[in-house]
Amino acid sequence: MAQNRGVYLWVKEAFGERWGFTAVWLQWFQMTIGFVGVLSFVAATFAYAINPALANNKLYEFLVIIIVWWVFTFLNFRGLKTYTRISSLFVSIGVLIPSAILIICGLWYVFSGQPVAFTLTPTLSDFIPDFSNINNISLLVTFVFLFIGVEMTAVHSQEIKNVGKNYPLGLLIMGVILVAISIIGSLLVMLLVPAGATNLLSGIMQAFEKIFGLGIITSIIALMITIGAVGQASSWILGPVRGLLVTAQDGNLPKILQKENKNKMPVNMMILQAVIITFWGIVYVVLPGGVNSSFWMLFALTTTIYIVMYLFMYAALIKLRYSQPKVPRSFTIPGGKAGAWIVGAWGFIAMVFLFVVALFPPSQISGSGLTSTEYIAFLLLGTIITTLIPVIIHALRKPSWKPESWPDEE
Repeated sequence: MAQNRGVYLWVKEAFGERWGFTAVWLQWFQMTIGFVGVLSFVAATFAYAINPALANNKLYEFLVIIIVWWVFTFLNFRGLKTYTRISSLFVSIGVLIPSAILIICGLWYVFSGQPVAFTLTPTLSDFIPDFSNINNISLLVTFVFLFIGVEMTAVHSQEIKNVGKNYPLGLLIMGVILVAISIIGSLLVMLLVPAGATNLLSGIMQAFEKIFGLGIITSIIALMITIGAVGQASSWILGPVRGLLVTAQDGNLPKILQKENKNKMPVNMMILQAVIITFWGIVYVVLPGGVNSSFWMLFALTTTIYIVMYLFMYAALIKLRYSQPKVPRSFTIPGGKAGAWIVGAWGFIAMVFLFVVALFPPSQISGSGLTSTEYIAFLLLGTIITTLIPVIIHALRKPSWKPESWPDEE
């Protein structure tokens, strides 16, 4: 059990149970905000199958958010088999095929001489970021967000053969593929859709509209992408909850949240998660401005909260290299203490930099109706309050919360 508790175990061993609980809480809680963005994307994409104008309607998107999440929450009550089948099938249909269509048909469209949004004749200066205004580089956090959550895979490392070699190699390959797909896909969308007209949620569908027009092909692709995004959302309903639930072994969660149904699903935690996502859906609707600004504000809050968790994780790396240097590990960063300092310090500094960058809205996004001070206050207060909640829960916990036995120990 202990070897499969990821961030909770790492931070707990380094700084104590309170901060371990705080770290895994942040890892879970940011998902409740982040998936409002994911499900908003689902809604905006599905709109192209019924009425593209709905892609800019926040009330419609809110209804899709709560319907999809609650339906799949109850479906997941049926157990892991249902959960796995849904996720695998939906992702295969809605991610791999549309990605291939976008890249192949998008490249064909561009190189066939069709009109594009801009002429691609870059100079050396085009590859150098404009640091004259921090708002110009705020969209960097969207690229980094591709890799957020990769640390969760560590809990499955014991299932990999020759983990010391194959696990880091797998991460490297995954990283290269993600970067390549992201760059090619984003470049194609930029070529096909004028920058000022790009919708953050439905930009990919705007690209397909440019290639195929508003017809049956675009509608079918919209349905496929919707299915894939729903499958991805479904696959995350249980994972973060499981990560937080292991802290109940140490008595960090009330008994009511530890309840499982006959299929071993933590139903009350999943319902609580759905209630919180519904709350953030309401926040999404009432935030001032259009879909772009509301989406970005919640996206930025998700990022700042998750960054705090990463600060704990990188600090724990350095601390554990000193406090537990001889503990057997499946994979160890080479270079001893110096290697740990290089990786840990680099990661920590990078996260601090990204935190600062995330506090400023991108220059490409306007219409939020908030001043810069109000925008920064929203993110800072949201991050601080979210971080304080687990600290308070830990301080108020009762001895009765700790179970007499734990399923993995029986």
